[in-house]
Amino acid sequence: MGSPARRPGGGLSRKQRVDRSYKLIVATAGLGVGGLVVLFVISGLLGFLMLVAAAVAGFFLKQTLSP
Repeated sequence: MGSPARRPGGGLSRKQRVDRSYKLIVATAGLGVGGLVVLFVISGLLGFLMLVAAAVAGFFLKQTLSP
């Protein structure tokens, strides 16, 4: 059975593991939120471009159908 004593070899202390975990959680959350913001901005831009394209197509359709 393993000994509960610390193993030699330069592992991280509990405080270092907690600090590293906290930094990784903050980085993961920040990157996740940033990714969602970029996704919505790109989608919003594409949605706006689609509306502009629809307006242009509607204008050409009106020109085509007018006598």
